[in-house]
Amino acid sequence: MAVITVDKLTKRYDGGEKPAVRDVSFTVADREFLVLLGPSGCGKSTVLRMIAGLEPISGGTISIDGRVVNNVPAKARDIAMVFQSYALYPHMTVFNNLAFGLRRRGIASQQIERRVHNVAERLGLGELLGRKPHALSGGQRQRVALGRAIVRDPKVFLFDEPLSNLDAALRASTRNDLIRQQREIGTTSIYVTHDQVEAMTMGDRICIMNHGEMVQVGRPLDVYRRPANTFVARFLGNPPMNLLNGRLTDVGGRLGFDIAGHRIALDQRWNWLADTRSDRDVIVGVRPEDLCEHATDQREMRRLPARVNSIETLGAETILLMAIEGSGEEIVARIGRDTLLSPGATTDIFLDPAGLHLFDKTTTNAITQESGSSP
Repeated sequence: MAVITVDKLTKRYDGGEKPAVRDVSFTVADREFLVLLGPSGCGKSTVLRMIAGLEPISGGTISIDGRVVNNVPAKARDIAMVFQSYALYPHMTVFNNLAFGLRRRGIASQQIERRVHNVAERLGLGELLGRKPHALSGGQRQRVALGRAIVRDPKVFLFDEPLSNLDAALRASTRNDLIRQQREIGTTSIYVTHDQVEAMTMGDRICIMNHGEMVQVGRPLDVYRRPANTFVARFLGNPPMNLLNGRLTDVGGRLGFDIAGHRIALDQRWNWLADTRSDRDVIVGVRPEDLCEHATDQREMRRLPARVNSIETLGAETILLMAIEGSGEEIVARIGRDTLLSPGATTDIFLDPAGLHLFDKTTTNAITQESGSSP
């Protein structure tokens, strides 16, 4: 069993105007795979290095199974870390790279032999044990780095952007290998990445960071469908969520919003907002997949007149970049593979009201019924 508790973790570097990490708190359950996600420089790798014991802590606590490890040396934390650069010993064979950590811990040779061969078989490295790193592909090196962590049988795995050096196809296959290995082994894991696809497909939960702070934590689809603020809304999704300037108003006796003179009614789930939030500037969010070229019979769609600026044909789908009529704002729609539209055409784009999000104009936080306005 390994439960990791991070409480108000803070890191301040000498000479820094602001903390690199500030008051980050989360708990990783036993056997859970948590992904720390955020842009470069947001502090996610610093958090990982503090958990590993490679970076001194300025404030807060890190606990593993209820034991505070702030002052415990890295080697005594029973943690295995997989680095972006693989960190393999170039002069050693794959076998010796896998066995190195076990030998340093004084494990008997016979047991080392058994454990190394078991891990090599599991990771498809059996035929590569006699090779050195320079004779391996990027994906094979990454599997060796993973095997070196697995063979130790630690309480916790830490991954610091381990797939970022691989090309797109190899990254996808290695990602699937990591997912499979995590399910089989079940070791508590924290995985750092800036890649939203990795986060969405690999994590039991994701923790999104920005400017050294934790912004939102939750299951991938929950965070995607209910972003806490406009940063999360834009960061998750490709193409990202459209964010449009609007104003709450009355539309035929129903609560709606106005964008550049175009009035669009909201659906009934926003009725709670009608009495207290009319005539208020908001940010309206809609994901590209919630926009359609044609209205559907199954849903009550909303029309928004727009002009097509450009079209990206991707094979399985088409991306439309459009300008809202009467406004300088652009909107991106992800539609089906076939379209008769061409650049310069004026048309109605249809919005699914169930997919609309509202954000406070001042705080940029999501407007929710639970909080009364914004969290």
